[in-house]
Amino acid sequence: MFRFPFPPAPPVLQAGIWASALLLSGGCNAASLKAAALHWQVPPPPPVSAVAPVLWVALAAQLQPPTPLRLRSATGNLRLETSKGERFAAPEFLLQWRSVPLAEPLTLRRQVWGPFASYESAEEAAARWRQAGAEVVIAHPAEWEVWAALEAPVPAGVTPRRLEQVQRQRLALELRRPGGDAVLLEGPLRLEAPGGLSWQGGVFAGPFRLQGDAYGSWTLVEEVPLERYLLGVVPHEIGAGAPPAALAAQAVLARTWALRNQGRFAVDGYHLCADTQCQVYADPRQAGPAVRRAIGVTRHQVLAWQGAPIHGVYHATNGGISAGFEEVWNGSALPYLRPWVDGPGAIQTKVTLPLEPAGVAAALAATSRAYGFDHPRFRWSRLLDGAQIQRALAKTAPQLGTPTRLTVLERGPSGRVLALAIDARGPAGEPQSVVLRRDAIRRNLRQLPSTLFVLRPEGSGRWRFDGGGFGHGAGLSQAGAIDLARRGWSLAQILGHYYPGTSLEPLVALPRDPGSAAGSP
Repeated sequence: MFRFPFPPAPPVLQAGIWASALLLSGGCNAASLKAAALHWQVPPPPPVSAVAPVLWVALAAQLQPPTPLRLRSATGNLRLETSKGERFAAPEFLLQWRSVPLAEPLTLRRQVWGPFASYESAEEAAARWRQAGAEVVIAHPAEWEVWAALEAPVPAGVTPRRLEQVQRQRLALELRRPGGDAVLLEGPLRLEAPGGLSWQGGVFAGPFRLQGDAYGSWTLVEEVPLERYLLGVVPHEIGAGAPPAALAAQAVLARTWALRNQGRFAVDGYHLCADTQCQVYADPRQAGPAVRRAIGVTRHQVLAWQGAPIHGVYHATNGGISAGFEEVWNGSALPYLRPWVDGPGAIQTKVTLPLEPAGVAAALAATSRAYGFDHPRFRWSRLLDGAQIQRALAKTAPQLGTPTRLTVLERGPSGRVLALAIDARGPAGEPQSVVLRRDAIRRNLRQLPSTLFVLRPEGSGRWRFDGGGFGHGAGLSQAGAIDLARRGWSLAQILGHYYPGTSLEPLVALPRDPGSAAGSP
């Protein structure tokens, strides 16, 4: 099996001694745990093979009552098998939820650091916590969090929340048969759909798994070959009508990103999700001939740096100025993700990086015809009032009063806002404030397409944001890649342009040992 040099997922932690039995919310083993656990335990997904890579992708995560789970075949019968070897066949299964008592209570205890606006920022926090001597896991119960045992050492300046719960029941699924009797299904469950599984308006080939996760709920997972997975990603990320070289670049990056991030949901027993927390994955059958050609001509090729798949991030448009990794997420700079002016030489000469804070407006004006300028959010304006901002921060700062002032505290080399201060007035007139940093700015103020903006007051209690770009701005600009492809640039030229110093490599040529690569940025 093939493992890439991504940050490894540590083993499941216990708050005391290791448990003597594995307890799955999917009901694989109902034996009790004698010691407190960090979370419901789930076996990690298998490593990805270099020869025939297969990803475990969650089509639906954190499934739980009250809605029953309906599985329907597109054609013919579904075949369902339990962990005990029981087999069922039908065109449709309606699975009901059932609470099953545990033989002994399960105590969950952990420290929780977060939430974080992105996996990348949680990954950096996890690295800090490991440096302090703790074993940690990254989880996504609702937002990204980092978990460690209650007695684990804590990084300086960090005060995690402490959580303790006692679970006396596990969540299980049962099958109601036509005769009226119910069959308790011991998971994980294997599902085969020879005619395809109809799911959320699409049809997926599978095979599939129904299994527990780290939170006590369930997940519907598709075991999907990597190249078929790309059929469901590429057209939904860049658009099926993009020029061939841009489609090929997107195929390489989607493949690279998936392999680099295969440990993202290890705590939940699968590799990737199917939404914007990963890459949008939908019905692969909808991919047209152009998409299929782009995937075919780049088959099993990834973008690498020093023997490892790069962090192949991409976005809709950078607004003419690319961002460095460290401007978007917490973490160190990456040599192939750096800030620069994304336009022809004549435009590059007009703008010097790093930008001075006072020069952002002039830089936006000078790059108005940079690569990808025809994207609808290449330039944008938003007007927000205090009430809108207060509602947007309801989860992050629920006690925050009425905003009275917004201030840009720090900008990065590309001009993007790294820290935005929001001053407010509390119910009794007392001053309040909150500072949003990097990815937390757009995560909270979702009306803003990017953090490359100029801010100014627009009357009392209102602020105007004039900016450029849509997305984080690091790596490939999809609008820029489309523009360059239309200008005749090749796949290699586009990738070299957005990820300088990287190389296009066949999957089988990369090191098989996670420790054998020279680096894994």
